[in-house]
Amino acid sequence: MSNNRALFGKSWPDGYKAMLAFNQAVADSGLDKTIGELIKIRASQLNGCAFCLDMHIRDAAAMGETQQRLGLVAAWREAAGVFTEAERAALALTEAVTGINNHAGVPQEVYAEALRVFGEETLAKVVYAIVVINAWNMLNVTQELPFKVERPHA
Repeated sequence: MSNNRALFGKSWPDGYKAMLAFNQAVADSGLDKTIGELIKIRASQLNGCAFCLDMHIRDAAAMGETQQRLGLVAAWREAAGVFTEAERAALALTEAVTGINNHAGVPQEVYAEALRVFGEETLAKVVYAIVVINAWNMLNVTQELPFKVERPHA
């Protein structure tokens, strides 16, 4: 990746401040922090945002998330018993919203299950969490925001 891309936060500070405010509103919403990190990880995987993926895997690990669960986020459907009902509903909704153009909307069964599990208010928080990480992914991938590669010492 090249490093000749503009950093939009410097190019338009007010836009960056608005993104930070949106991000903070979601963070302060009371949404379960583990679900929030799983949403960020799954969306970042789907969007190919290495910067966000690296950040949120580290954040989740710092919160006590296990290596097994972090490693299985991409295959959560096949990882029976690893993720809770709420986490599975959030991951399914994350995939549907993140890939909304691939299937012309959010499938009714995914939405209905998320509504059943979360109720209207928490469902709204989950969707806003999905929207904000997708926005960060889009910004960071467009900017080709680099991340630091740490290699283990031999």
